[in-house]
Amino acid sequence: MPDRLLAEGVEGALGERLVSARPLGGGCIGEVYKVELSDGTPLVAKVDRERTSQLECEAYMLRYLRERSGLPVPEVLHCSQSLLLMEFVEGESRFSPVAERHAAELLAALHDIGGAAYGHERDTLIGNLPQPNPWTESWVDFFREHRLLYMARVAREAGRLPAEDARRVGRLAERLDDLIGEPQPPGLIHGDVWSANVLAKEDRIAAFLDPAIYHADPEVELAFISLFDSFGEPFFERYAEIRGIREGFFEVRRDLYNLYPLLVHVYFFGGGYLLSVEETLRRFGV
Repeated sequence: MPDRLLAEGVEGALGERLVSARPLGGGCIGEVYKVELSDGTPLVAKVDRERTSQLECEAYMLRYLRERSGLPVPEVLHCSQSLLLMEFVEGESRFSPVAERHAAELLAALHDIGGAAYGHERDTLIGNLPQPNPWTESWVDFFREHRLLYMARVAREAGRLPAEDARRVGRLAERLDDLIGEPQPPGLIHGDVWSANVLAKEDRIAAFLDPAIYHADPEVELAFISLFDSFGEPFFERYAEIRGIREGFFEVRRDLYNLYPLLVHVYFFGGGYLLSVEETLRRFGV
């Protein structure tokens, strides 16, 4: 039987009795369940027993993408400090070449959505970590201050990043003007495209989950996708046909941009991700 908080929250929000709740894997924010209502409707429920503002931020990001873009995301049906209810989307995190090309088309269209500058109208989340997004005219300044140095500081303060490695990140950050060059205009990104956050049904992408949105150089999204092998060659070929991929991305900027998610993973998991950070720092000579 579903627990009382979940059952009462669902009935109070939707006026329907909850008949079953099965834990789902994944997600950094709260407990995640597939639930079934008395009328047979399946939903996804996230429960935050600490009643932080994180579920509200996740709901905001999903609603923003649904309202401002064509990216398929679950519909938010209810959100409070303790309960987020969303549409359940059928699909699996395995992708045919055709589905990868469809993903490229969807993300290319998302990246075409511009912004006033780099950042976003509010701070968002990466996992359950705050992700600061102050509007910033310079991409170099934004990526330096609010991604690399910010996350190095967070990981250092958590005792996961050694002090010397944090200093090395700082030295690399000082060289971003030369390494990044003139970036693309700001584009809206999903921010956390790894395979478990994407669902496909046959040859079509059914949904992107757990966003970490902001306006960035879209290459950040491509770098993250390559870091975790979310998609392969069919994705990159189709994306390049639509938007192009500038020279130097695969050779230089990809590894540089992936320092941010690697530092995030150092904070959460430590271990081998620290070795990857150190390897990247060595590659750039710091």
